[in-house]
Amino acid sequence: MKQLSFIAFTTLVLLFSGCSSKKYFEPETTFSASLISQPYGATIVDLSRNGATLDDGTYIGTNGINDIKLGEGYRFLNENKQYVLASNTEGILKVIDKKSGNTAIAIALHTPVVSATMRDGIIAYILNTNTFGIYRMSDNRKLIESRSERIFAVDTRAASPMFIDNLAIMPMLDGKLIIVNIMDSENAKVVYISSETAFDNVIYLARVGNMMIAATPNRIITLGNEGKSEYQANISEVTIDNGKIYLFTKEGKIIVLDKNLNEVGTAKFKFAHYAVATAFSNKVYGLDQQGSLIVLNSDLTKSKIYDVGAVDEPAFITGKKLYKDGKVIDLSKLGYE
Repeated sequence: MKQLSFIAFTTLVLLFSGCSSKKYFEPETTFSASLISQPYGATIVDLSRNGATLDDGTYIGTNGINDIKLGEGYRFLNENKQYVLASNTEGILKVIDKKSGNTAIAIALHTPVVSATMRDGIIAYILNTNTFGIYRMSDNRKLIESRSERIFAVDTRAASPMFIDNLAIMPMLDGKLIIVNIMDSENAKVVYISSETAFDNVIYLARVGNMMIAATPNRIITLGNEGKSEYQANISEVTIDNGKIYLFTKEGKIIVLDKNLNEVGTAKFKFAHYAVATAFSNKVYGLDQQGSLIVLNSDLTKSKIYDVGAVDEPAFITGKKLYKDGKVIDLSKLGYE
């Protein structure tokens, strides 16, 4: 369990480092969310961009808590309808069959895996050495593996690779996207997002229609038919709803951008430090580390703040549910008026 505890510690350090010198967000009025909060009987010990590992060896994924056991020392990376991907400190990437709960294959990559995605038996992965690779399950073969530039420090919010047709989009740890054809790696393309020397990995990667959105902790870009747009900010989190892009910044601001990254609305909550955030059904949610859950309308002109208690352990949002300190909160039942 050494890796799990280390990653959990790293996450908490990123969340809470420097708190003794920080001022805290202190809203004048808050409301209770206790009526829509229920215990789930476990503790989050590790986070990936796509899920959370629990202290009993199970995980929280796309559909909430799953009782599949990952195995001692393994952390959840990602899942699809058929398989779960998990890894350990020895660099073993385990593919678990959801129906049986058994390991379909264990791939020895010899280096810890930061993120991974699977589609049609093809696995795209990123290692903590800033190496990307493509592995095919059908013949147990590594199709591609290539190392990018040296990195000095990694933000734990590492985005997972993404498949688009025959292409794999690799969100690297040094602030760039590598776009590679699964069957022909010789003509890979590189898109630079930013070029900081530390904590510059891609923390967000998504596709909306024909547009791709990617962000590092200091810059967000969109790529589409209209070309490339970019916007700079000190980014804590990114989320999308109904064609609007929401940035949660380290200065306590929430910024709404259009698809061309033009600023169309802002709201600021002085000294707020966002642990997790999301947006759906024309509502925006941001959880401050001291326990203020801010709910806003899509234009950020109305808001209501709920007190859910300080974030003592890593928190995670999937769908419409917030998992925090052993409790699950149904966000859809909270309003901004």
